[in-house]
Amino acid sequence: MTLPELYLALLIGGVVLLASIAAAHTAHRIGLPSLLLFLAVGVIAGEDGIGLDFDNAQMAQALGTAALGLILIEGGLSTRWEDVRRQLAPAGVLATVGVGISVVVTAAGAHWLLGMEWQLALLLAAIVSSTDAAAVFAVLRSLPLPQKLTGLVESESGFNDAPTIILVLVFSTVGTNPSSPGLLVLNLFYQLAVGGLLGVLIGRLGAAALRHIALPATGLYPLATVGFGIIAFAAAGTVGASGIIAAYLSGLVLGNAQLPHRAATRSFAEGTGWLAQIGLFVMLGLLVDPSELPSAIVPALVVGSVLLFVARPISVVLCLLPFPIPWREQTFISWAGLRGAVPIVLTTFPIVAGIDGARDVLNIVFLLVILFTLIQGPTLPAVARRLRLVRTGALREIQVETAPLDVLDADLLTVGIPEGSRLHGVAVFELRLPPPTVVTLIVRDGTTLVPDRETVLREGDELLLITTPHTRDATERRLRAIGRRGKLARWLGEHGSPDPEDDAPTRTE
Repeated sequence: MTLPELYLALLIGGVVLLASIAAAHTAHRIGLPSLLLFLAVGVIAGEDGIGLDFDNAQMAQALGTAALGLILIEGGLSTRWEDVRRQLAPAGVLATVGVGISVVVTAAGAHWLLGMEWQLALLLAAIVSSTDAAAVFAVLRSLPLPQKLTGLVESESGFNDAPTIILVLVFSTVGTNPSSPGLLVLNLFYQLAVGGLLGVLIGRLGAAALRHIALPATGLYPLATVGFGIIAFAAAGTVGASGIIAAYLSGLVLGNAQLPHRAATRSFAEGTGWLAQIGLFVMLGLLVDPSELPSAIVPALVVGSVLLFVARPISVVLCLLPFPIPWREQTFISWAGLRGAVPIVLTTFPIVAGIDGARDVLNIVFLLVILFTLIQGPTLPAVARRLRLVRTGALREIQVETAPLDVLDADLLTVGIPEGSRLHGVAVFELRLPPPTVVTLIVRDGTTLVPDRETVLREGDELLLITTPHTRDATERRLRAIGRRGKLARWLGEHGSPDPEDDAPTRTE
């Protein structure tokens, strides 16, 4: 590449990047998932739009897999271990058995309703069977849902990519390299076990190194943290294990370790994740030929409907039978199975393998992701409210980059006081928050005030609190308890459990 060509490539890349950022801002304001507008930027910039010619499926596969690794590293870094610890068993079942059930049911629908050959039907079903981590992280973290529910859905989306990739590879080579069911199960176990082990080990090694090595600049800590995640991803892939699982678990270990400059690291990882998402979706938009899409509309609607209304609910119900999860949460989990970048990246595998009909699968999956993201993403908040899963007055963590909070090892949190909350009329000193938690600011009627211990809280107030990771859970429980039962909540048997039913047996009227 000559120097003028390099400048032109950087100019085009910068314009596309800024256009994608503007698209993300627009998507947030109108309530649409950002991935749709990123895909649109890629389509507009493509051969049928501005004229950029990109048809290299093998490059798209390689770059797309690397982008998924970065997205999952960021997802792990921003996930609290306490939110997912108790949900590992159901999430693991959903990510393995649930994927298998979804594949079988969806493939049967594609075969019988569309007349697809079984290999192509199974391939298509495997591609769309996994939930997308980037889409799930982006949508769920903006909703005040119970922590155990959010943790379950996020864990499933972080774990189910590996089984899906294995199935896609198997169905892509079934004609040339058939495998017995026993070998398939053994391969699945190897990829998950070795990938998970490498992710945890490298994450722990990185945490120990970053705690004991003083780097010369603050900005090196985020780079080193993400670097350990990349090493885990690449090391697992090198030995034939799941780099996706390794990336997520290494990020999870590093994100929950007591490391210096955690806020800066999270901010950097979030920016890296956004960059990976933008590059991924724009590239996939470039890969699609819009003139071929109309013929895929009906198949996409049929397969998507079978997946959303039949396969996903059946897999959720069957997989969660052994676990005490209420039907309302199961209904939400079923609806929250968002699809995004992963299915479109996986369509490059059969194209590279030379499977007949692979381009048709790409078009079907592309439209399926767009159509059903439009259906599921914007309706998730309404579904959560309809199922009475939204936690009014729940703490929402905000990312803070200032150095003093890193020095104090503190978190800056906000909590709103909704209408009807028993926090109304309670003085600050009556909150009795666990030390060293303090209420630092109150936003009331569009103005701010610095509270003292006698300041009385009102409905509609927005409180800013500083707490520590060790007291965050106790703080949230105390505020939730007072919000439900008033300042005498503890005497009335209310302890602020995330699930109100957990406190029900000890309550007295």
